[in-house]
Amino acid sequence: MRAIAIGWWLGALSLAACARPAPPAQSAPPSTQQPTHPSTPASQAAHTAEVERVEALLEPLLAEHDVPALGGAAIELEKGLVALGAVGVRERGKDVRVTVEDRWHLGSCTKAMTATLAARLVAQGKIKWATTVGEAFPELKERMHEEWRGVQLEWLLQNRGGAPGKPPGPLWLELYGRDSDPIAARRWFVEKLLEREPANEPGTKFEYSNQGFTIAGAMLEARAGKDWESLMRSELFEPLGMSSAGFGPPGSAGSLEEPRGHNPKPAAPGPRADNPRAIGPAGTVHASLYDWSKFVHEHLRGAAGAKAFLPSGMFEAMHSCPNLQAYAMGWNRTSRPWAGGDVLTHAGSNTMWYCVVWIAPEKGVAFVATCNEGGDKAQAACDAVVVALAKARGVM
Repeated sequence: MRAIAIGWWLGALSLAACARPAPPAQSAPPSTQQPTHPSTPASQAAHTAEVERVEALLEPLLAEHDVPALGGAAIELEKGLVALGAVGVRERGKDVRVTVEDRWHLGSCTKAMTATLAARLVAQGKIKWATTVGEAFPELKERMHEEWRGVQLEWLLQNRGGAPGKPPGPLWLELYGRDSDPIAARRWFVEKLLEREPANEPGTKFEYSNQGFTIAGAMLEARAGKDWESLMRSELFEPLGMSSAGFGPPGSAGSLEEPRGHNPKPAAPGPRADNPRAIGPAGTVHASLYDWSKFVHEHLRGAAGAKAFLPSGMFEAMHSCPNLQAYAMGWNRTSRPWAGGDVLTHAGSNTMWYCVVWIAPEKGVAFVATCNEGGDKAQAACDAVVVALAKARGVM
């Protein structure tokens, strides 16, 4: 069985001219079917009606890159969501169009959310950035490898906690078999990981790791006394009004009320349509563009030093890179001329979906892009969406 990789993109894109010339591809046929989301809050419907719609900007990119659907949004420091659009179809070969209310799988862009959840719990005094694995799991202290005992929460969120980049094969295979109870499966997976020697000397080397974020999520569960999914709802989704947010592939197998992931064929929600649910803290959140933009706006505000929904200093802690590495807590930090300085960026993909976010604090703007397909075409398409949105806002 092939493990689905939840990856992240380091951010080599210059965001100056990423759209490569290509022969036009056949775009999705127009549809008279305009699906709606009856559960969409009235306030959201009113807000989305006020923002600039950018479907005309996205349609040529959909055709050029030959992907099922694309979404994009622009967020400004003072105004929040200012531009929004979604084009294409929910499933390749079907005529049901995507809408701006549709939900997209965000893959490893979940990592910044798990880090933000951690910041909420740190602010409440339930855990510390320096809390160690040994302190979070005292009952496992004698069973875990001794090098894990002093690994700090912040190290795991910065991908320098010694967790392996790839999951041990036998554990990964069994994890899928435990998918019916993700909370118990997460605990089992973490216990098994901690019995093994860390992949690197903890605290000294960067290694991107879904396993590290899964351990961090379990530490939050242990200290807060609730499962990660419930904590995400109560500490993040509800305070930010992210009513569309949830976990795993959006929608249901029996209905096309949400987009399907593609690789390259469509995959209905169900077994093997995502990574094991147990590694949720590393990358299983889905949300609408509208709701994801709310989360991104808070990080834009925090990075720009504006008042946000976390206490002062929390965003600085999450956005700071240790030991000269380029990765903070759920964010890659680099610089771009077009941004006037540092940017925060991350991508997410479970190989069936792709998304990317760029935050430019000096310009007071952020951009997100989504695609219901994985792979190189989806990455290039989302890059092109960000470039188009940035140019339209006068950032480039």
